[in-house]
Amino acid sequence: MACDEDLFFESAMELALEAAQVMRSSIVAVKTVKEKQGDWDLVTEYDRAIEDIIVGKLKLQFPTHKFIGEESTGDHLPELTNDPTWIIDPIDGTMNFIHGFPHTCIVIGLSIDKEMRIGIVYNPILEQLFTARKGKGAFLNGRPIRTSSVDSLSKSLICLESGFLKVKSLREKMLERIKIISAQTQGLRTLGSAALTLCYVALGVVEGYQIEGPGISTWDIAAPSLIISEAGGVVVDRVTGNRVDLMNPRAIAACNEKIAKELTRIVWEADRRAEATGNSLVD
Repeated sequence: MACDEDLFFESAMELALEAAQVMRSSIVAVKTVKEKQGDWDLVTEYDRAIEDIIVGKLKLQFPTHKFIGEESTGDHLPELTNDPTWIIDPIDGTMNFIHGFPHTCIVIGLSIDKEMRIGIVYNPILEQLFTARKGKGAFLNGRPIRTSSVDSLSKSLICLESGFLKVKSLREKMLERIKIISAQTQGLRTLGSAALTLCYVALGVVEGYQIEGPGISTWDIAAPSLIISEAGGVVVDRVTGNRVDLMNPRAIAACNEKIAKELTRIVWEADRRAEATGNSLVD
């Protein structure tokens, strides 16, 4: 099948709306919860049900396409090839979903020739539908969005995920990052959904976001990275400063390159301080 991106986008949108009905009806339901890597990395029967809807129907419609999904792929992340590849997180912000906290979403992305072409992030609880197509801009509920014009870190609202304090190998780094980011920025927030927080950078309500760690993978960042870039922002690797590697997402997302560089600098500073304490930590 030829690469008909209009058809791909329409199909993905239909399935996002169908999956949203499951999320809406189950947000306050009793859930069966299982741990994956720890009590901070959870999965429910609804994660699998939503992925079955999206992946199952896309496979029927596009049998030659490839798929990378949180529940179907798991720890065995395949190589990203030039083939059309759907990258899916059925429920991002699963812990929020379990508690009925409304920051949770469905994430669908499409890569062609190793480049993101379609990004959909849908929070049906708050009715926030973020979409982007390569070269066609980014949108919230059909309205064009742009990243913030703030160019000073001291005037920036920055997000990170404090839940990684539970990961022993990251604890000291996270503590130092929280200390320095809090001191050098206007404010610090943690929302519990990587995809939604990335979209808030695209929306212009957050200037930067530092995200990495166990439990964060390709499906969390692929679709929203396109939404950010189409909104005028950047997503870079926090170590190299180059464009983020979707298969190894240790990311800094920001409204512009200046904020990205400054946030990269202070995260590096925080990590060096943590290492100086003598703790054994991983990058």
